[in-house]
Amino acid sequence: MDILPLEYMIKIAEENNITKAAEKLFITQSALNQQLLKLEKELGTQLFVRSRSNWHLTQAGEIYIENAKKIIQIKKETYNRINDIVDTKKGIITLGLTPERGTEMFAAIYPTFYKKYPAIKIEPIELTVKQQQYEIAQGKIDIGFLTLQNSQKTNDEYINICSEEIILGVPISHPLAHLGGKLGEKLPKISLKCFENDSFALMQKGSTLREIYDNLIAKENVSPHILLETRSCHTLFNMVVEGICCSVFPITYAKNNSNVSYFSIEQNPVWELAACYKKGSYLSGAARDLIMICSDYWLRKMSPFL
Repeated sequence: MDILPLEYMIKIAEENNITKAAEKLFITQSALNQQLLKLEKELGTQLFVRSRSNWHLTQAGEIYIENAKKIIQIKKETYNRINDIVDTKKGIITLGLTPERGTEMFAAIYPTFYKKYPAIKIEPIELTVKQQQYEIAQGKIDIGFLTLQNSQKTNDEYINICSEEIILGVPISHPLAHLGGKLGEKLPKISLKCFENDSFALMQKGSTLREIYDNLIAKENVSPHILLETRSCHTLFNMVVEGICCSVFPITYAKNNSNVSYFSIEQNPVWELAACYKKGSYLSGAARDLIMICSDYWLRKMSPFL
C-alpha cells in the first residue's frame, strides 16, 4: 500500500503552507501541488483553504487528515505484527530521546540492540518531554524515553523503569555546606527555604526539571536568584563544583567531589524514568527488547544510588 500521498497531505496540514511542506518533503512545490489537485479532483472537494501565508483545512480536509493518520498507524502496526510472526527482525523504530541524557543512553545501548537486530533501523529524535508526548500521541514516535513526574503523564501508555531522586548541591564554601553529605551515604534533608538568599543555576523553562524546581520553591514561598539557565545538567553540576552557585539536579549527575556538599530536599522530589508509547498501539518484539535493554542500562546506572 502506497501511503506517500497520505504523508504529503499530512505535511501540508502540519506546516499550514505548501511551500514549507514541499521543502520538508524534499520535493518541488509544483509536484506536491499536483498531488493535492489530483486528490481533490478524486474526492470532488477541496481539502485546504488556500492563502498566501496560511493554509488551513476545510471540513473535508479535517476528516481526510484524521483518517490518513489512522491508516498510516494501521499499516505500521500490521507490518510489525507480521514481522513478529515470521520473525524477520526487520522494520523501523522511531525513538524519542530527551536532550543530553537520552543521547548518552542511546550511544551506550545501541551496539547491544544492533547485534541482535542489525536489519532494524532506529530513527532517534531528540526532543523535550512535552514535545515527545505530543509526537507519541500523533503516532510519529514509536517509543519515547522520558523523565517526568506522575502529574505530567498523558493518557498514553507508560512503562516505569526506575525512580530517581532530585538532590541539592552546594559549593563547599557555602555556610551550610558542613551540614551536607557525600554520595554513597544517606544525605541530610534540608529545606530550600534555607537557600532563599542564594544564587542558583537551573534548567531552562519548559524542561521537566525546571518545572519540578519551580513547584518546590512555590510551595516554600521563596524565590532565589537565578544566575544561569541552561539545557545541560552537566553544566549545573559544574557550576557548583566551581563554587559559583547552588543547583538542583538528578542524583545520577552528581559525583563525589571535595568541592560539593549534597542534601536531600525536604519535599523528597523524584522523577520517573519511563518508556512511553501511543495508547492502544502495538509494540513489536524488537521494540519491547529495546525497552528491556534501556531498562538494564538505567538500573545499572542507578544501582550505586539505590
